[in-house]
Amino acid sequence: MMEKATEEKRRRDVSFGEMYTWHEGMEWNPVERVILERRSVRRYKEEQVPEKLVRRVLEAGRFAPSAGNSQPWKFIVIRDPGMLEEMEKYVRLRCRLLKFLLDWESSPLGRLSWFLSQVYIRLMPNELHPIPFGAIRLIADGKLRLFHGAPTVILVLMDRRGVSKPQVDVGICGQNMVLAAHSLGLGTCWVGFVELFKFGTKWKRKLGIKWPYRLMEGIALGYPVGEPDGMVARELHEIDWWEDGRKRAVF
Repeated sequence: MMEKATEEKRRRDVSFGEMYTWHEGMEWNPVERVILERRSVRRYKEEQVPEKLVRRVLEAGRFAPSAGNSQPWKFIVIRDPGMLEEMEKYVRLRCRLLKFLLDWESSPLGRLSWFLSQVYIRLMPNELHPIPFGAIRLIADGKLRLFHGAPTVILVLMDRRGVSKPQVDVGICGQNMVLAAHSLGLGTCWVGFVELFKFGTKWKRKLGIKWPYRLMEGIALGYPVGEPDGMVARELHEIDWWEDGRKRAVF
């Protein structure tokens, strides 16, 4: 029995050593593979994720680094199908309103819609970037679901009292969770459109969101349909590399 325990410890030590060291020509280690192969999932099975598994994902978020270890976040987990459907309908209606007001190509408001869109694009250039604006159209037309049919949704709230840049800490926290979920065989997708729940009082009251917390992001969580693993092509960005008193460009 003692020999078996010693052998198991030796194997663990070897695997830890392989993970936390580097040598020329080595393959991606398990942590790197999770980072490189994770991708956003937009089709989920109906099967619910066990509560213990969700808690493991949340624990990974709780251990994320934050400025001064202030941990400026709070989580709300929603697994009630009726509630999720009600939230879907709420956002769909809001997207229809936005499309009516801002989509000058289809809005009956004509030039007024074009004028409103130009104003809002300048006020909120990130939110009305062509990618999220395209999603607004799809949601409004019923072609895209807010949570993509995921059986579990994690809402991530930010504590405005957080040290320095709490919004960055919340992003790191969410990244911890999606990576942990992928390592456990789950799929995830960031859902920025949950911000629409901030407008009006209904959902803030129902979800108990009060000062100093602000709804920042949502994470759809579930078992993916198919096997959506694999690296997604990424653009190479030029990096300014300073060394030995000189700067060079690397990719």
